[in-house]
Amino acid sequence: MATTLQILDRLIAFPSVSADSNLPIIDYIDAFLAARGFEIHRIKDATGGKAGLFARLGPADRQGVMLSGHTDVVPVSGQPWTKDPFQMSRDGDRLYGRGTTDMKGFLACMLSVADRAAGRKLNQPLKLAFSWDEEIGCLGIAQMLPELEKSIGKPALCIVGEPTSLQIALGHKGKVALRAVCHGTSGHSAMAPNYLNAIHLAADFIHALRAIQTDLTANGAREAEYDIPCATVHVGKISGGTALNIVPERAVIDFEFRYPVTQSAVEIHSAINDAARAIVAQWRDTFPAARIDVETISAYPGLGTAPDGPELALMRRFVPEASLIKVGYGTEAGHFAEAGVPALVCGPGSMDQGHKPDEFIEVSELDACDAMCDRILQYLSE
Repeated sequence: MATTLQILDRLIAFPSVSADSNLPIIDYIDAFLAARGFEIHRIKDATGGKAGLFARLGPADRQGVMLSGHTDVVPVSGQPWTKDPFQMSRDGDRLYGRGTTDMKGFLACMLSVADRAAGRKLNQPLKLAFSWDEEIGCLGIAQMLPELEKSIGKPALCIVGEPTSLQIALGHKGKVALRAVCHGTSGHSAMAPNYLNAIHLAADFIHALRAIQTDLTANGAREAEYDIPCATVHVGKISGGTALNIVPERAVIDFEFRYPVTQSAVEIHSAINDAARAIVAQWRDTFPAARIDVETISAYPGLGTAPDGPELALMRRFVPEASLIKVGYGTEAGHFAEAGVPALVCGPGSMDQGHKPDEFIEVSELDACDAMCDRILQYLSE
């Protein structure tokens, strides 16, 4: 535990918010693993300002087990923290700091087991993945995965260490984030009926989205393991207009839908596009400029690992008492599964503490995660 806590203290000190570069924390991880004999492959984003790592220790001709986590954290601005978010502090069993739960606690366990692995003979490799920009749509891992097979090779199992209180998550919903730009015509508000108000178009579109949600609730695929068993449609932001006495010609809606793997994302997307076209069709003859443009901002696939597959049987060796769950939040495990890598989600802490002020993780959770990692190390040494 001493090593794990020392590493976590160092990781929390990196303010690796998604909006900023993660290179300082990646440099630290790179140097840490290189000093312990890991083979390291760094993958940069297009700007060169962010990067991820694949690392391997052990024989290259075996699959082994991979531990995977993201280096970015959500912002702290606007949150009423009572402690320094980028300096780990302790109160009893609780460790406070941004990322303690989501998910630098697991990263610390990854590096701690890497330290222990360096002194052992491994018959199968320990593989590690550190990504960027998970918090804004799992962007980094999607760019990294094409390099996996030709760098360190695909593992027999990837454990994505998002906080599940060390229960085994077999599934999570996929997500598509979209933006609708509504185009009307502008003029003086005293003659508003002579123009097409883009905010009115946006209101009609939001009404259509709510109707799609109603249909999905009644008729869509359902997976009872989720708190919300069906797909969800959510509008998060709307903007438009410049002054009260001007009919707005543009309005923007940011929205998303999340869906279980048994639900067709294509069908939901098609229903959204059909709704946009139907709304515009009512106005095109009078206002030829009428338009609603819907674009995809980001997307990640869902996860639906079979409960009777070999990956779960292997995972049971590492957390034998864990229950099986599905989680409502998204993870990078869906990308791994889509790339042909068996993946499960299992990590220390609870997402109830994630993204909040005074985020914390309990020392006992890290201790249990270290024990899980020790069992993985024992398996790789057999």
